[in-house]
Amino acid sequence: MIDSTRRWLKRNRTNLAVGIGVLGAGYVAGQYVLSKIAETRQRMSEDRVARENLRRRFQQNQEDCTITVLALLPTATENVLEALPVEHITQDLQQKKADRLGRSAGTLDSSSAIPSSGPSSVTDDDGRSLASFQSGSYLHTSQMVASNSATGEAGPSRPTKSKAELWNDLKITSITRAFTLLYTLSLLTLLTRIQLNLLGRRNYLASVVSMASHSPQDPTISLENLDDDNVEQTYGNDFETNRKFLTFSWWLLHRGWRDVMEKVEMAVKTVFGPLNPREDLPLERLSALVLEVRRKVEGATADERRSHKWLPYLLPPRDQEELVLRESGMLKSPSNSQPTSTPSPPSSPTADSPRSSSSTAPLRRLLDETSDLIDSPPFTQILTLLLDITFSHLTDHEIRTDAYRLPDPADMPRVQEVPDLDSNLAKAKLAAILAVVTKQAHAIGNGVPNKYAQAIESVKELEAFAAVIYSSHFEFEALGDARTEQLAKEPPGRHEAVSEKHGAGVVGAATDMFENVWGKITGS
Repeated sequence: MIDSTRRWLKRNRTNLAVGIGVLGAGYVAGQYVLSKIAETRQRMSEDRVARENLRRRFQQNQEDCTITVLALLPTATENVLEALPVEHITQDLQQKKADRLGRSAGTLDSSSAIPSSGPSSVTDDDGRSLASFQSGSYLHTSQMVASNSATGEAGPSRPTKSKAELWNDLKITSITRAFTLLYTLSLLTLLTRIQLNLLGRRNYLASVVSMASHSPQDPTISLENLDDDNVEQTYGNDFETNRKFLTFSWWLLHRGWRDVMEKVEMAVKTVFGPLNPREDLPLERLSALVLEVRRKVEGATADERRSHKWLPYLLPPRDQEELVLRESGMLKSPSNSQPTSTPSPPSSPTADSPRSSSSTAPLRRLLDETSDLIDSPPFTQILTLLLDITFSHLTDHEIRTDAYRLPDPADMPRVQEVPDLDSNLAKAKLAAILAVVTKQAHAIGNGVPNKYAQAIESVKELEAFAAVIYSSHFEFEALGDARTEQLAKEPPGRHEAVSEKHGAGVVGAATDMFENVWGKITGS
């Protein structure tokens, strides 16, 4: 039996060797295929987790932008309300009305003549207009103080104006105030989106680099603090630079809005100046007048809107950047930085010196990129969309329902058997429209909930613009710190040439990438 088995194995040893080899090769190949499948599954799972993490971070960042805008908007609103005191003009008109009624009452007591219908109708119109202002407007705290002082010693020093002049001032001031707040809200929204998405991109990149630097085979367990009090985790490690960068919104809140107000006021005087407050305005004509004001402010054509520079309203010039940091509390004033008895060293580093270039270069890079984004054509396109929806909400919703007594288009059925002709025939006096505009100025700046901010959030292109900022230029951000250190070591003469050459290349490549991503998102 053993001999026969031995002879069989000897006769078939070649076939057995081939079979064992085939089985071994098949096993090795199967294990290789299984390992590749497992590796592919793991990579797909990691990519899915990374995409979800990026999407979650992006959505959280947009929510932070909305909260930040609502937190900063009251500061600009307070400045605008203080600069354009519509309530003071209303009080002056009410005082003139009271004086006129007192004089007319004395005249009626001494005369038994029947008053004519003409003057009484004029008085009734004025009374109803002032009553609508009184019931539909609010009085700001600073204006209450000024009003109280005006009724005291400061009252006689105010120059007296006629009734027509007061109505004209009320017309220009109320419209200018509401339009200025709409422009400020739209600009503040875009500036905040740019700032927080730039910092969110840095934060995401820092987290990716941190995860990549940790080896999966390392058995060490590290606890990561993801709470809000972790300074290093928030927007990367350069927290001080990010704080300074965010404080540059101070310029729009305290300086830029005033330039916007002056431009809006000029346009409002040109368009609404010739109108009489008692004049009846159809809704269609009111929309045309509002559009004419926007054309004078933003530009009448697409080329004019594209060439309009919004950067001076949003960011300060370089020679005033240090002023912004001091006014916002990020830098101490020179008088308080050192005792008066100790003279300041003459060789203290400045923002332009090579010694401080390594510390201010990240902030400089953020400000330069923000400036490039503000001057880009997509910024103007998104701003136009935001202004379209905010002005539309003011005229087509608030003024339509309150002044013209028409139903809100949002509440109307989409399909109507009979065409709605009421909107074409309805008219409202300009004084009634001004009362609604005055009330809406407070809703724009201090409304809870803020319907205008909610309307801005519904603009999908705004989120697309934020996605472009959040997802682009990763390689430039990663190489930025290393390049900054290299430039800091260069001699002063060579530093400027190398920086200019490298900056031109980065800006060119970044612009191409920006346009490509923007085209994919918008489908244009």
